[in-house]
Amino acid sequence: MSDTTCPLCTMDDVAEHKTIFECMTCGHEWDKPAEVEEEEAVGPRVVKDAFGNILQDGDIVQMIKDKKLTGTSNVLKSGTKSKPIRIQEKGDHEISCKMDGLSIGLKAMFVKKVNP
Repeated sequence: MSDTTCPLCTMDDVAEHKTIFECMTCGHEWDKPAEVEEEEAVGPRVVKDAFGNILQDGDIVQMIKDKKLTGTSNVLKSGTKSKPIRIQEKGDHEISCKMDGLSIGLKAMFVKKVNP
C-alpha cells in the first residue's frame, strides 16, 4: 500500500503497481510520476555463465549438465555445443540459442562459454 490518496474519492486505500496507482475503494487508476519510473533504467543486462565469464551475442556455449526439456522427451546432454547465442533482455531465460536442431531459451547457469 502507498501513502498517496485517490484524486477522485480522497481515500488513502491505494495499491501501488509497477506503473500506476489504483484506488481499492472506487477502482480509479492513475499514472505514477515520471521520476519513479526511471529507477529501472540501469543499463544493459549482464549475463554470466556458470563459471562467471561474461556472455555476449555471438558466443558459443556448452552444456555443463544434462537438462530435460520441458514438454518434450528430449534431453540436452552435458557437452552439447550451441550455435551462436543471443542475449535476451527480458524474461526468465537469459540466452536464446540452437542446440541439436532445436531453438531454446536457457538460463546461463547451465552453460559455459567455449573459446573459439
